[in-house]
Amino acid sequence: MSTAITYDRFGGPEVLTLTDVEPALPEAGQVQIAVRAAGINLVDVKLRRGDLAHVFTPKFPVVPGIEVAGVISAVGPGVSAVQVGDAVFGVADAGGYSELALASHVERKPDAADWELAASFSIVGEAAFRTLKHLGVKAGERLLIHGAAGSVGTIATQLAIAQGVEVIGTAGAADLDVVRRRGVTAVAYGPAWKEHVRDVAPDGVDAVLDTAGAGVLPGSIELAGGAERVITIADEAAIELGVRFTGPDPQDRDRAALAKLADLVSGGELELPLGRSYPLAEAYKAHEDLEARRNRGKLVLLP
Repeated sequence: MSTAITYDRFGGPEVLTLTDVEPALPEAGQVQIAVRAAGINLVDVKLRRGDLAHVFTPKFPVVPGIEVAGVISAVGPGVSAVQVGDAVFGVADAGGYSELALASHVERKPDAADWELAASFSIVGEAAFRTLKHLGVKAGERLLIHGAAGSVGTIATQLAIAQGVEVIGTAGAADLDVVRRRGVTAVAYGPAWKEHVRDVAPDGVDAVLDTAGAGVLPGSIELAGGAERVITIADEAAIELGVRFTGPDPQDRDRAALAKLADLVSGGELELPLGRSYPLAEAYKAHEDLEARRNRGKLVLLP
């Protein structure tokens, strides 16, 4: 048996329970990972609450968590790129909030990354790569990122600036200086956010990435001159507005992103501020803190 966090119904953080489970063995193309750290993402919260039940129908009990780092403890048929004993990070197929998880998409952990960092950038980093790729931003263009201080926004900002893209980023008042230090033209959230963007970009922007889901899509379409180059990972109202929504669907992931992220981390070219780490048994507390926005930086579980 191994220990995992499970929930057997939708609800608040209190449904997350520390449980003994029978560890699953890897199937073809999978590896089993002895988890050293598991990243906590907003999508974990949405799945737990049932917000995405119309898209993903769970089979209870659920072991949440899709972002892990650890040591390979077993490999399934057909796996040759990695072996037992390798330190890896990646996207879990089943149950990241556990001592043992299954994954079919992993890369070797960069030596420059500790376990907490290695468990923190798979999902958010891939989302940043994917959205910028969909937008097709290029050097000399102006990109507006909503939620520039968040995990996806932080990585997307660094990737875009490295490509020669001018970035305008919205953020809360407490995060504006942090965003500016990354080379971003920072503007404050609030009812007048669109006017603040107009102040620094009178001609509008070339593309918009919404990572916040704060009802900013209509104004973003106006600033971009249309919906074609506006994308969101957080606002399901996108469909009605003609905006592309790209979410947690595994079929929409950029499978090349993890190797690129590992290279950037190894080269010291990628920064992702970490927040608080929690023992596995306090997953409920981590979810409470995430929903209440009590911490800055990425939250991590340590089995």
